[in-house]
Amino acid sequence: MLKNDLKHYFGFEEFRAGQKEVIESVLHQRNTLAIMPTGNGKSLCYQLPGYLLEGLVIIVSPLVSLMEDQVFGLQKHGEKRAIAFNSQLTGMDRHYVLEHLHMYKFLFLSPEMLLQESVINRLSHVPIALFVVDEAHCVSQWGIDFRPEYLDLAYARKKLHFPTTLALTATATKEVEADIRKYLLQGEVAVFRYSMNRSNIGLIVEKTTDKLSTLQSYLKRLNGAGIIYCATRNQVEEVYRSLKKDYAVGFYHGGLASDQRKMLQQQFSQNQLQLLVATNAFGMGINKSDIRFVIHYDLPDSLENYSQEIGRAGRDGLASRAILLYQAHDEQIHYFFQRETQEQIKQLVGAYDTNQAVTLTPLQEKWLQKTRKLGIDQWQQVVAQNEQNKRSKLREMLRYIDLETCRRTFLLQYFGEQSQSIDPCCDNDGLTIDQEKEKVFTEEKDTWRALLLKMFKDVN
Repeated sequence: MLKNDLKHYFGFEEFRAGQKEVIESVLHQRNTLAIMPTGNGKSLCYQLPGYLLEGLVIIVSPLVSLMEDQVFGLQKHGEKRAIAFNSQLTGMDRHYVLEHLHMYKFLFLSPEMLLQESVINRLSHVPIALFVVDEAHCVSQWGIDFRPEYLDLAYARKKLHFPTTLALTATATKEVEADIRKYLLQGEVAVFRYSMNRSNIGLIVEKTTDKLSTLQSYLKRLNGAGIIYCATRNQVEEVYRSLKKDYAVGFYHGGLASDQRKMLQQQFSQNQLQLLVATNAFGMGINKSDIRFVIHYDLPDSLENYSQEIGRAGRDGLASRAILLYQAHDEQIHYFFQRETQEQIKQLVGAYDTNQAVTLTPLQEKWLQKTRKLGIDQWQQVVAQNEQNKRSKLREMLRYIDLETCRRTFLLQYFGEQSQSIDPCCDNDGLTIDQEKEKVFTEEKDTWRALLLKMFKDVN
């Protein structure tokens, strides 16, 4: 029985919602897409089958920090056959791993690393139990205008002789699901979709003419650990400087060295820092259950990203809050990013049409490879559709800002779910910070009461 295996390998008595169904699907060798809420234990959906199936489990993961978190989690359970195969390893270490793949059970790597010829050729000669794409929404979100290698994962599956594949994500609209099917899971797929609703997270939007003062006002009224998201590295550092005198705060973005990012993540996870000001480079897969609030200092570019980021709060089930600060014209930063992408595309097309030798960015070089595969006309159509989708997603984000009705209902309907009655659940339903604090106190008190009762029962 799977419950016995769960107890044996992980010490858990019960599966969380959806885990058993997804695991059974994988064990029956069905290609599977699992859309499960943050904090619901998606990792178990490949870890337990990994122990029950012969061969190597390959996990495609978007971030080095996420790989290292997953490896650390397995090591805490006594698993010594897990490794993050990434740029943190020396060339000699990577060569050793590839020559000794039979010694490993769980291999974590990025799509870029997987698609290196030496890597994928070596992997094609070993038995593969399961091919996993973690954070599978990245196939849709990053595949064109950031990391095109995500579009080649179907090619990787072919090179690996079409192993049973599991795609995992916390948020996926029908459009994102279609992209995952198109670029990764062609053919018959078992889809398990569970509600992304997190009823313990209260939703608040604050329109302001002075975001920094509004942020400071909120922080004085909030307790516990929190993440403050900003759109750019410069904004992250500016907000950090304004807070560092009064709070135990750090800042995190992709411009920091790897060891700095790792240290900050550890400090935040271990409560040495109360606040972390960050770009969206931070948080994916973070193993910290007691984040009490997520504040968006800048406007997210989509409801998908917004839902992913606020989902990092309250994984312990206690009351938490998601606060979005909006100042008129905040959306201009995303229009700027879109125009920048369009300009890079124009440069690439010009170089392609004239066959001139020009200096291209690393991303443009990747795009050039795509144009050679698809043809320039088809690639331009793909890019144009992608840009149109981004503008549409930004419009939905602005609709959320201006809502006068329930924000949770709007979010759930966006993801194709039925609304759920939770009162109060957002500022439009009368939710305030003070109510949230009272709710946290009540839930914590109930938790302690339950623990005391259990202790009393055990003693007697």
